[in-house]
Amino acid sequence: MSEHTPTHEQVAISLDDRSYDIHIGQSLLSRQGAWAGLPKAQTAMIVTNDTIAPLYEAALRSAITPHYKQIHTVVLPDGEAHKDWQTLNLIFDALLAKGCDRKTVLFALGGGVIGDMTGFAAASYMRGVPFVQVPTTLLSQVDSSVGGKTAINHPLGKNMIGAFYQPVRVVCDLNTLQTLPPRELSAGLAEVIKYGPIADMAFLDWIEANIGALMAQDPKALAHAVKRSCEIKAWVVGQDEREAGLRAILNFGHTFGHAIEAGLGFGVWLHGEAVGCGMVMAAELSHRLGKVDAAFVARLKALIASAGLPMRGPVIDAADNAGHYIEHMRLDKKAIGGDIQFVVIDGPGQAVVCSAPDALVRDVINACCA
Repeated sequence: MSEHTPTHEQVAISLDDRSYDIHIGQSLLSRQGAWAGLPKAQTAMIVTNDTIAPLYEAALRSAITPHYKQIHTVVLPDGEAHKDWQTLNLIFDALLAKGCDRKTVLFALGGGVIGDMTGFAAASYMRGVPFVQVPTTLLSQVDSSVGGKTAINHPLGKNMIGAFYQPVRVVCDLNTLQTLPPRELSAGLAEVIKYGPIADMAFLDWIEANIGALMAQDPKALAHAVKRSCEIKAWVVGQDEREAGLRAILNFGHTFGHAIEAGLGFGVWLHGEAVGCGMVMAAELSHRLGKVDAAFVARLKALIASAGLPMRGPVIDAADNAGHYIEHMRLDKKAIGGDIQFVVIDGPGQAVVCSAPDALVRDVINACCA
């Protein structure tokens, strides 16, 4: 490979017969090596949204044309507000209208919402068809496209209806990040930052040293951030595919974050914005539980602020804000018998899942909200 040839790296997800590779590099949409060896079928269907379709649908279609006789596309409305039954059904409508069989391969071209819904559709259609993740946002490249969590939202809770269903491949074309709006870039950085406190303090050091380059969308910095994030997630998912234990640490900041999303209405804050603010709350809870010192909390808050993420939680109910947060958190998937489970930092680079007294949680919410 010459020094002018863009890199093409792979990270393996090891799950026995459900193992697959994550391909990471520039210009992968147009590189045949990224698409070789996928399941054979007569038909493929690209699932995308009305923002991404004009940008990348033609390139993906061109790349997979040698492999499939028929390629259909279904274009969904963009945004978290559409991650619901009604929009999911548009995928099933298209699959049935085109007479797609159980060998049909679905391609999820877009961010986390498209990936989650396409994966859920693939898990459900004819009791399971293969699908490929082609994430086009930083958040989906470093988190939601990897590990086989698929779902839609319910008005009462985020990702409450879904399935564990692994893709057959993930293709992260870093060039697609060039069209990412600044707000979406910041949202993705929340999921990158998350990996440091829970698993790799050296990575946290690197993120701090390179946050300017990441915010400026430097290709080398983004490539390293995506690769290292995927390596950490692959390591965790390889040990605990269905979140029986260890995998729950990947939800650092998410219990508070999901309450923000559900409380405000899905789509008002981006998922990464809610997670960034949720990490501030979770770090504060970790400190009040005596697990980390104030300096660690201040360090994490400074980095989250540098990434352009919100630092103060929204008021979702003026009369009893903390009460409403707690109400939403009791509906979180990790809650056990109505007992809320929080991911807290148990010393830098380590995370644990635990419960906490409601009074303490209320104090944290009140201290961290606008």
